[in-house]
Amino acid sequence: MRYAILGTTQAGRADGTPVALGGARLRALLTALALRPGRALPPEVLITDIWGADPPADAPGALQALVGRLRRALGHDAVASADGGYLLCAEPDAVDLHRFERLAAEGDRALGAGDPSRAAALLDEALALWRGPALADLPDAGARAVGAERRRLDARRTRHAAELALGRAEAALAPLHALCQEHPLDEPLQALRLRALRAAGRPAEALAAYEEIRTGLADRLGADPGPELRALHAELLSPPPAAGPPAGPPPA
Repeated sequence: MRYAILGTTQAGRADGTPVALGGARLRALLTALALRPGRALPPEVLITDIWGADPPADAPGALQALVGRLRRALGHDAVASADGGYLLCAEPDAVDLHRFERLAAEGDRALGAGDPSRAAALLDEALALWRGPALADLPDAGARAVGAERRRLDARRTRHAAELALGRAEAALAPLHALCQEHPLDEPLQALRLRALRAAGRPAEALAAYEEIRTGLADRLGADPGPELRALHAELLSPPPAAGPPAGPPPA
């Protein structure tokens, strides 16, 4: 079985056949279990995940009924009882969130090791797993969804860095600009855009972009750009000298 929780919760068999999951509570139960595959979760944890602060009068009974329905949908062996709770019988890589995190980490390591082509391929595979907001069927995903979205942004930033390392700065500019508009206070992302503009031969645009970033940080945070952005700005103001004409032949 494969489980998808990066968007509306889905389940599919090994041959790609989708599994009908039914209502929102059933999808919430599967999301809660898929977040921690192979780990037994006590009923009180699952009840909180599924119903939040408004559980039904007989919450343990309602949970037991939901587990029965999920077993009928997925197969009885998919959800086991253990240590007084329930667990999803699956490896982490069977869940798209955990597969995304593994691929993104491998992509980051590949870029750090000087292999941007492999990094790009791994990160493309990781990012393609996203179909919508993380944990969309969990009523109160809270910090867990925020953390997943933050890791997605990290992966997108690293993917653009790989594009620059491959010498494709021009191709990276439009998506980088859009991402910077979504996250105007993300200084590493903004620095990446300045590098892309410089690499694409647009230093004047890079300087104008820096000024926009500086103004935005001052207006929103009352702060100046950090060291990385300031260093980039200094480099843009003092470009390396142009190469001189080739030296003539040595004297006879």
